[in-house]
Amino acid sequence: MKANKISDWLKEYLTNAKLSSFIVGVSGGIDSAVASTLAAKTGHPTYVVSLPIYQDKTQLERANNHIEWLQQKYPNVIPMEIDLTRTYNKLIDTLTPSSLPSQTNWKHPTEIANANTRARLRMTTLYSLAATYEGLVVGTGNKIEDFGVGFFTKYGDGGVDISPIADLYKSEVYALGTELGVSDKIIEAAPTDGLWADGRTDEEQLGATYEELEWAMNWFEIGDENTPISEKENQILNIYLRHHLRNKHKMIPIPIYQNL
Repeated sequence: MKANKISDWLKEYLTNAKLSSFIVGVSGGIDSAVASTLAAKTGHPTYVVSLPIYQDKTQLERANNHIEWLQQKYPNVIPMEIDLTRTYNKLIDTLTPSSLPSQTNWKHPTEIANANTRARLRMTTLYSLAATYEGLVVGTGNKIEDFGVGFFTKYGDGGVDISPIADLYKSEVYALGTELGVSDKIIEAAPTDGLWADGRTDEEQLGATYEELEWAMNWFEIGDENTPISEKENQILNIYLRHHLRNKHKMIPIPIYQNL
């Protein structure tokens, strides 16, 4: 089973790193559910962490139910819930112009800035736990998000130590979730990053379905440019390419000036 291969790979990497645990943030979505289950299967202490910041109740309920299921199935799972709402509010308040009267031309944080701040606070918390429990922070991004359209927060959910599902398409993550016995409620839920007050889904933000984006990624990697495509397919390719180019800075090494 692919799940066993990935879990064994995680175990081997942890041993070679001379660390003792995994730290996984759980959101109530399929990606974090699969990643946390793969980590739990290693038998090593796995800290499964819910990090709500104004979290939708349905998402939080799915996350908590998943954590309970993991506890019942794997005795090495340690649950944690750390509500970061007050921390988030304090930081946003500190960044508002009224809190910085000596600054000139100071702007209110934008909606996208606030969303990314949520993700970065979660990353900071996970790394604090990793340092405390001698652990590795486990990534929850899939192939489309991490290497296709760059649908993650730089130094937020993109800040991880190891990525067990980053070479799997979303469809493969769903299949692996079914293989692992992940809850149907999680599998059937619309994918969302949980960073927006209006509850917008990933596909609403991206402008295309994951299935369409998988097709586009494959087309750019192995497609025949001489093969005719439909107008709809051309639109999907343009959506994919727009996201890929705009977010490419997240997916490549940091540029370094060469002092020659």
